[in-house]
Amino acid sequence: MSIKRMIPGPKAQEYVARDAARISPSYTRSYPFVMARGRGSEVWDVDGNRYIDFNAGVAVCATGHCHPEVVAAIKAQADQFLHMSGTDFYYPPQIELAEELNRIAPFDEEAQVFFTNSGTETVEAAIKLARYYTGRNRFIGFYGGFHGRSMGSLAFTASKVVQREGFSFPMPGVSHVPFPNPYRPVLAITYGDYGDAVVDYIENVLFAMALPPNDVAGILVEPVQGEGGYVWPAPHFFPRLRQLCDKYGILLIVDEVQSGMGRTGKWWAIEHFGTQPDIVCAAKGIASGLPLGAMIARKSLMIWGPGSHGNTFGGNPLSCVAALATIRLIENGYMQNAAEMGDYILEALAEIRPRHPSIGDIRGKGLMIGVELVEDQETKVPARSLRDGVVYKAFEKGLLLLGAGMSTIRISPALNITRDLVDEGLAILDEALTEAEQEMLPQGAGARAVAA
Repeated sequence: MSIKRMIPGPKAQEYVARDAARISPSYTRSYPFVMARGRGSEVWDVDGNRYIDFNAGVAVCATGHCHPEVVAAIKAQADQFLHMSGTDFYYPPQIELAEELNRIAPFDEEAQVFFTNSGTETVEAAIKLARYYTGRNRFIGFYGGFHGRSMGSLAFTASKVVQREGFSFPMPGVSHVPFPNPYRPVLAITYGDYGDAVVDYIENVLFAMALPPNDVAGILVEPVQGEGGYVWPAPHFFPRLRQLCDKYGILLIVDEVQSGMGRTGKWWAIEHFGTQPDIVCAAKGIASGLPLGAMIARKSLMIWGPGSHGNTFGGNPLSCVAALATIRLIENGYMQNAAEMGDYILEALAEIRPRHPSIGDIRGKGLMIGVELVEDQETKVPARSLRDGVVYKAFEKGLLLLGAGMSTIRISPALNITRDLVDEGLAILDEALTEAEQEMLPQGAGARAVAA
């Protein structure tokens, strides 16, 4: 067994109490896990309990916890210098990383990079560049999308009302439309797939009635919605959206903060759709746990001059060398492992699905997989409490999971996770789901699922 003592243990309980006294209550914690150390896809809490990590620090630790090559790169750089601000000076790690990001950028044109510390800062930079380049000030975002919590990115974020409640009006000028979620369509599909329906809605309803297309600087979209529920769009969506952007001179900005850096079995999730964006927002897994973000744009868009935008800590040398090591590791086997382990997990989930009436949808590629739970297969009522129960039970049994969207469990381990740890984690998930269904699923739901 992974767990050998009371959960949470006495040391964890002490830290949780101290945290409550001094740390902002705005943070979201699903269970009282207090980390002491980690290696690969295994972590230990302050009481010595071992867990399998199926979330990798919210899809951040792409190469696992404390990969020796990443740690060695950080230590070597720390002996040279810690900071010099790439906004005002030059240093090789930042330049070398920009060159690598240019090499793997998901468009044919040469790229230039603006470095930040996080996903939300990267989105803010993309918003500013889009306005600067186009001279326009309106944008389109999507319901279910998450792009950060600073006031510009918050204007696009629409995955949970709590993220916006109490903050009055964030940046004005953002119109939201439905995301092409094939499992939960809200628009009529008259031909093609749900992606066609959403793009038609933008052009034939939004542009015709409320939003002049010539006022729109950019469309900001996640290739796969992360916090919104690990939702993969209908296949026609991105090719059609690219055509729409080209028609009206609108920049296509993809938020790959959670889906990028090999997580889906390709460098960027947008590559699964055969579509080239204008701007890419990257962060999370780019530096295996160190804070770093990067706005990667077509070079032809980078027309702003010195002082137009800057960032004191963006592109910190420690983060840059960690990112260079991360890219090497992803390219030399971890991206392929993500694709293979993702296929394996999807097959395993399909195998257990018939005995779990709450599983409404299983979706994903690579190691960005969502399992959406419902109270009833016919009505698809989200089983939010059940999902939360599964996540907590898994924690008690030695598996770290996180929820996403209304009732989805996300599976996003490190890209180098091994098959034996996948098997161990899936066995715990299966057990936790069985117990939670027995305790929490409404009576009759199982019978309706079997009948369906």
